[in-house]
Amino acid sequence: MTDRYESPLSSRYASEYMLKLFSADTRYSTWRKLWVALAKAEMALGLPITEAQIAELEAHTIDIDYDCVSQREREVRHDVMAHVYAYGQVAPAAAGILHLGATSCYVTDNADLILYRDALRYLRAELLVVLANLSDFAEKYKALPTLGYTHYQPAQLVTVGKRATLWIQDFLSDLHEIDFAIENIKFLGCRGTTGTEASFVELFEGDNAKIDAMNRMIAAEFGFDECFDVCGQTYPRKVDSRILNALSSVAQSCYRMANDIRLLQHDRQIEEPFEKGQIGSSAMAYKRNPMRSERICSLARYLMADAMNAPMTASTQWLERTLDDSANRRISLPEGFLCADAILRLAQNVTSGLHVNEKIIEKTVKEYLPFIATENLMMEAVKRGGDRQQLHEMIRQCAMEATAKMKNGEACDLLARLAAEKKFGLTEEEMNQLLTPSLYIGRCPEQVETFIQKIKPLFAGACSESAQISL
Repeated sequence: MTDRYESPLSSRYASEYMLKLFSADTRYSTWRKLWVALAKAEMALGLPITEAQIAELEAHTIDIDYDCVSQREREVRHDVMAHVYAYGQVAPAAAGILHLGATSCYVTDNADLILYRDALRYLRAELLVVLANLSDFAEKYKALPTLGYTHYQPAQLVTVGKRATLWIQDFLSDLHEIDFAIENIKFLGCRGTTGTEASFVELFEGDNAKIDAMNRMIAAEFGFDECFDVCGQTYPRKVDSRILNALSSVAQSCYRMANDIRLLQHDRQIEEPFEKGQIGSSAMAYKRNPMRSERICSLARYLMADAMNAPMTASTQWLERTLDDSANRRISLPEGFLCADAILRLAQNVTSGLHVNEKIIEKTVKEYLPFIATENLMMEAVKRGGDRQQLHEMIRQCAMEATAKMKNGEACDLLARLAAEKKFGLTEEEMNQLLTPSLYIGRCPEQVETFIQKIKPLFAGACSESAQISL
């Protein structure tokens, strides 16, 4: 424990990879690599920069003196210029050409784009593991009948596997959102204070081809194929909206799945993993709470709310730029990524160890199957000469009476009541022969199999083991 606040996302929930990616070391070493790339491109295109100066800059991309930076920032009230100063202290021969022609957003914005792209790729891989886990689960239980629910009231039968495909389909939508976000991240490049590249027109004496070549060289250095066609001082903040929207989409799907699991665990049908020594309650030792699924829902609410920051920021950018985006983005984007990472790690863990209580599911199905089978029973009675409308009314009345008895704690006697109706035309034994659960699941097994085979290539290489998480 320390005497300073620490975000639970960093101390409890997020992965080491994501914590490292958004660390000060990664961010500011990326700034320095961007300065190196700028100097190399400028030298290659004829500006008076030497190999020795480049070598000196390259030798000091990670040894950042944060005390020097902090002291200088207190003096100049400018974080980027504080880092320029500290870099120049360890690379004095190159200090004079450092940041040549650039504005602060050259390092801040391009570094953010690099981090966000890499973070999205990592989240994509985590999501593929969830999809792989759920697909295995869906295939395993594709034909296991279970009670379906609409309005959380008993409805027609589905299968355990078919229900899982609803979750999978949501996650596939998220995968497409993430892919779209990744594919549409472009590089800012070095475009100057208002995006006009005026400083480079001066440096390269009006040679526009060299300016374009410089930006292509820098972008390629960091794995980007192209820069934004036009920009102000910053890259378009609509990019942030697209990214946080994709993360929110993941949160929505995880919440939906986790909430379903919480409901099913209440009904003792499906349970999330529970370790041998795990404690469910400090007071009620018998408790087996769905704490992972609850945590998913809790974090998902935060992420969905956090995603509102980006559109509010994007919509209030003034002309070529305003600085009221900076403080918000320093928090909302990294925390959004850390939260999405935490949620997906939990989702991996839950989906890798779902426990199905088949006997409870079978018991629940048997309890409600007489009601579910009434349409089939009615059709059979019609075949035997019954009047469909009269039969429907008989079923309605008998069902209401049977339900009233069940609410009083008594057993379901719907079939006995229908058999007592001579005009219904079926004996209780004949009706029981129509109560095979597999007759009431429609095309569930086929739907699951067709769906899973269609999507399997997407996650063929995904690791199916759950992530290690701090509980």
